[in-house]
Amino acid sequence: MIEVDQVLEARWVVPVEPHRAVLEPHAVALAGDTIVELLPIDAARQKYTNAKRVELPEHALIPGLVNTHTHNPMTLMRGLADDLPLMTWLQQHIWPAEARVMGPEFVRDGVELAIAEMLRGGTTCCNENYFFPDVQAATYLRHGFRAVVGLPFIEFPSAWAKSRDEYFDKNLAVHDEFKGEKLVTIALAPHAPYTVSDESFARIRVLSDQLDIPVHLHLHETAQEIEDSRKQYGQRPFARLQALGLVDERLIAVHMTQLTDAEIAACAQRGVSVAHCPESNLKLASGFCPAEKLRRAGVNLGLGTDGCASNNDLDMFGEMRAAALLAKGVSGDASAFDAAFALRTATLNGARALGLAERIGSIEPGKQADLIAVRLDALETQPVYNAISQLVYATGRQQVSDVWIAGVRKVENGALCAIDVDILREKACNWRARIAAV
Repeated sequence: MIEVDQVLEARWVVPVEPHRAVLEPHAVALAGDTIVELLPIDAARQKYTNAKRVELPEHALIPGLVNTHTHNPMTLMRGLADDLPLMTWLQQHIWPAEARVMGPEFVRDGVELAIAEMLRGGTTCCNENYFFPDVQAATYLRHGFRAVVGLPFIEFPSAWAKSRDEYFDKNLAVHDEFKGEKLVTIALAPHAPYTVSDESFARIRVLSDQLDIPVHLHLHETAQEIEDSRKQYGQRPFARLQALGLVDERLIAVHMTQLTDAEIAACAQRGVSVAHCPESNLKLASGFCPAEKLRRAGVNLGLGTDGCASNNDLDMFGEMRAAALLAKGVSGDASAFDAAFALRTATLNGARALGLAERIGSIEPGKQADLIAVRLDALETQPVYNAISQLVYATGRQQVSDVWIAGVRKVENGALCAIDVDILREKACNWRARIAAV
């Protein structure tokens, strides 16, 4: 028999798979980093007498949340340039600020601040898209946080690389350095069709095929992007990517607020995953992702926060609620994007988008023990008729009490286990002073 070392006993276990299932009261048995079994609490106590018991009597135990699109070093730019349209925000504020301060220390400190925020909010895996991927990967590994680290490609020089060839050379070296890591995997992260050339995209497609890794990029984020592409290339960005051979099951298309029915059908047919970032799209007035149309077409839909410079938080509970409510308003259907589907987008669907569905995203035997416990005994979440609805429509991230990644406890009773909050706060204040002084 497998040696079980932890048994988590919860008032509700929401495994996500099977869909809509709620087990109460139930236990999840762990052996090291792996889920062994789900069973009633009484049966678990009789079967696993020597295992450590963690009692969660007023909690829902759910899979760790998966953030399918973020720029985590940008936590250090939270609130820097608010209430501006996308291209003004990006070209006149964010890119100039990055040019002044971007480097390994900025990336490391931003990622550490993001890890702390994500853990406290129940996120156990993120899909990263930023510069200095080597520093990102090392930082995530040092903190035992699960991440997909994107290798950045863009047609202009940055602190990371000065030329197209240097981007490819340095990025491939990062891929080789971290190949085989359990917690950190690698994706290709071209910024967007309007900042990446056909030549670069062609090389990226070949690498994606050869290395069997995802391609993660911003796509159809604004109406202006579509218009500019028509003028420059004579076609919409999605059609351009189709012609370049990039529209397939490895593509993680971020935002997708401007879609035709034919494009939605092509996404479903080709196995594209969409990373829906409702709060960022709303804040930048970029448009509305047709999430319910995508769901009905069978497109795999995950949720992302985007970066803190455009959201301004990494709150996946907020994204679930926003996504569900927005889909109802956009579709005119109160039954659209229901609570169980919202939770699925933030867990198993996100894992599937990242190529990690065999490892994480649901509470099933054999999967990694990436789990979070959420207190539902707060007045704001009482009474509980349906645990899933309560998690999506009434719960705040401050109700996350405990977090495990690969069976290792990262948050206990609301407190971070191995991160000094005071040091993070001091570093954030120092970066604020540096950025604001310029």
